[in-house]
Amino acid sequence: MCDRLGEPAGGKRGPLTGPNPTDRGKLGSKIHLITDRNGLPLSLGVSGANMHDSLGWEPLVRGIPPIRSRRGPRRRPAKLHADKGYDYIHLRRWLRERGIRHRIARKGIESSQRLGCHRWVVERTVSWLAGCRRLHRRYERKAEHFLAFVGIAAALICHRRLTN
Repeated sequence: MCDRLGEPAGGKRGPLTGPNPTDRGKLGSKIHLITDRNGLPLSLGVSGANMHDSLGWEPLVRGIPPIRSRRGPRRRPAKLHADKGYDYIHLRRWLRERGIRHRIARKGIESSQRLGCHRWVVERTVSWLAGCRRLHRRYERKAEHFLAFVGIAAALICHRRLTN
């Protein structure tokens, strides 16, 4: 499951910022995210606000850590759900080549309601990330620092979910 979170850049120009198409062209960053079915963040990425979601897909999927299972460590997820922003033939082919089943909503064919039960999990995780004040506005000039704070927030989310 994937999603993004748009972030204002706070007026500072740094790497991985771009004009935000939904915020009058202000510079901003976007957080890309893959979660498991419980909403725990598995893979994170940061890009400029004007980068299309589909361009950050492959690095995110490659960044998923090995999953421990009964049969030993699994190197890839069994299935990925994604919204219409990822409906491209080359992305579907890329997943098929890696043996990953996909459920990607098709543009102009399927309604957005079909992925509702899966999308809700991702939106909840994005909401948890947005609750971290440090991520609400990007203060760091270096993208590595901002990505580190995103990683810390994701670790806190995992800790809170796994201890309850």
